[in-house]
Amino acid sequence: MSSSTLPTPSMFPFGPVEIAFDGAVLEPRAWTIEQSRWAVELHTAVPDGPVAEMCCGAGQIGLVVGVETGRPLVQVDDHEDACGYARRNAAVAEVASDVRHAPLDEAFEEGELFPIILADPPYVPSDETGKHSDDPEHAIDGGPDGLDVARECLDVAARHLAPGGVVLLQLGGAHQAEALCGHATSVGLTCVETREFAPDRAVLLLR
Repeated sequence: MSSSTLPTPSMFPFGPVEIAFDGAVLEPRAWTIEQSRWAVELHTAVPDGPVAEMCCGAGQIGLVVGVETGRPLVQVDDHEDACGYARRNAAVAEVASDVRHAPLDEAFEEGELFPIILADPPYVPSDETGKHSDDPEHAIDGGPDGLDVARECLDVAARHLAPGGVVLLQLGGAHQAEALCGHATSVGLTCVETREFAPDRAVLLLR
């Protein structure tokens, strides 16, 4: 669905931006702006270049980074409606964003590198998605242990992280971050720090 054919949306204030979305797209969570803020905090310590955001949904996390840093974005989601909203929201926020509707492993060109990579994958275990009946299942289902898409994000990030860059991965708590670090090491990334915002809310920093 293109941004010009989207239905009348709901609106969600998210820091310096206002995000349009509808029931086909995961409603923004206020706490996830902490992922944006951490990226803004780190951006002066990494090389110049665009920010990549995987599993971007309506685009809010990357858009805050774009507004606050002036960096252009490459935002990726495998859901057409999410990409339509991400384009719409980027245009309203006046942030340059190349929004790509594609599977993660096909979204970036060989040799395309980013100094900041954000990933906001589904992380709810498949057998627990029924607890979140108001959310689109495709936006929250992370597979049997909740980490299938997160592992794929790390696989892709390892191939496209610029030297000296950082990865910020949103997860369902510090226990998920701990469970992922072995996989991160296997693909050449190092877990550096986890910031936990609640038992089911965390962001993991990798290099």
